[in-house]
Amino acid sequence: MLILGIETSCDETGVALYESERGLLAHALHSQVKLHAGYGGVVPELASRDHVRKTLPLLREILRQADVEPSDIGGVAYTRGPGLIGALLVGAAIGRSLAWAWNVPAIGVHHMEGHLLAPMLEAEPPEFPFVALLVSGGHSLLVRVDRIGGYQILGESVDDAAGEAFDKTAKLLGLPYPGGPALAKLAEEGTPGRFKFPRPMTDRPGCDFSFSGLKTAAINAWRELEPTLENRADVARAFEEAVVETLVIKCRRALQATGLKRLVVAGGVGANRRLRARLLELAKERGGRVYYPRLEFCTDNGAMIAYAGWRRLVAGQTEGAAIEVMPRWPLDQLPSVA
Repeated sequence: MLILGIETSCDETGVALYESERGLLAHALHSQVKLHAGYGGVVPELASRDHVRKTLPLLREILRQADVEPSDIGGVAYTRGPGLIGALLVGAAIGRSLAWAWNVPAIGVHHMEGHLLAPMLEAEPPEFPFVALLVSGGHSLLVRVDRIGGYQILGESVDDAAGEAFDKTAKLLGLPYPGGPALAKLAEEGTPGRFKFPRPMTDRPGCDFSFSGLKTAAINAWRELEPTLENRADVARAFEEAVVETLVIKCRRALQATGLKRLVVAGGVGANRRLRARLLELAKERGGRVYYPRLEFCTDNGAMIAYAGWRRLVAGQTEGAAIEVMPRWPLDQLPSVA
């Protein structure tokens, strides 16, 4: 079965083709970073319009890459949520329309399930069950994964997500958009130990996250300093170390609580080098292993949507013709796949 995947949840347009026997055949991604850079963040209306412009040209591109015809496609998967409602509607409308025109089934995919399953596209995918850390600009989740659709939320953000805190702190430090990668790069030049910021919610049991107070601590420290490159780098280093240590502490708790040894890390923050190094240490400490998607699939992409949609479509799950999206959609409400 050949599946077309369409991702338009925020500021990246991704399309991909996944085939049951041959795996990922082609994928293409358009980033809107330049479009939003002048505003310092994503402008929802501009994001929606750009998805309208880019989705079909990208579809033609991957059809050429894979050397397949539209008539070869057996199903369409698109991101149904969570995300920006206008951006989601673009992908849903295109996905549903193509499925209707081609007379094939379609299914709306949960964006975070796509991230969670992205490591399945690699040569050595994780086996169920495992713990998943999903960290991106809009989400911070720790999930026990027993099977596709068998999700138990172990912890989630009560305010800013990790990626959101990275971006907001970077913006206040005067770093260019997108802020998260810029802050991480600057942090490499910082002096370790000069500043010590709190590790939020690690002084109480549980796996929930809160990064709003950490962001405030970093900004308060910055406002007391001269705006030099050295000071900016030192604050960035301390902030990144606090986020990373907090995530590692919560992952350790989740693995201990579940008794599992396999950890999947996905989402844009999962590309952070310091986080990867610390989680590798944690895995060795516990005699387990950490699994990641390749770097290009840490951010939003169509490949993860195509794969997640394929798993559900081959299990017989489909949707009606209505175009519906869910800007807010709890992960643990998804139906199970045997």
